[in-house]
Amino acid sequence: MKLKIKRLSSSAVIPQYAHPGDAGLDLVSIESKNIAPGESQLIRTGIAIELPPGTEAQVRPRSGLALKHQITVLNTPGTIDEGYRGEICVILINHGTQAFQVEPGMRIAQMVIASFISVTVEAVDALEDSARASGGFGSTGVQGKAQSQF
Repeated sequence: MKLKIKRLSSSAVIPQYAHPGDAGLDLVSIESKNIAPGESQLIRTGIAIELPPGTEAQVRPRSGLALKHQITVLNTPGTIDEGYRGEICVILINHGTQAFQVEPGMRIAQMVIASFISVTVEAVDALEDSARASGGFGSTGVQGKAQSQF
């Protein structure tokens, strides 16, 4: 399966897998931006992609940036739809206490290509019963103790 990538900037870096067997391709910044604590910035990569049919690209954080600098992808995972042909940009947020400087050539996120299933939506008056029913948000409890749903 091929992922077609177009450089929109001469400084753009074509995404690569860091190691054989990696799931994520590294996304690289083409610009310099300062991210103040508690703020977010849209970071350009200078590339556009053409995804194979039936796939999406998921933009995910880099664990090293998260651990060392508290920098993560704001809408993680960000979804890039199959038909999108615009520039790939990454929304980074600074959860730390210090400003963070993004520089050109910095690996800022990773992109995972995944298959998806399209469904036909049908409005109904009732849903089939299940063992879980409407239990959620802690309904299974903590260490064997029952918890309320909310």
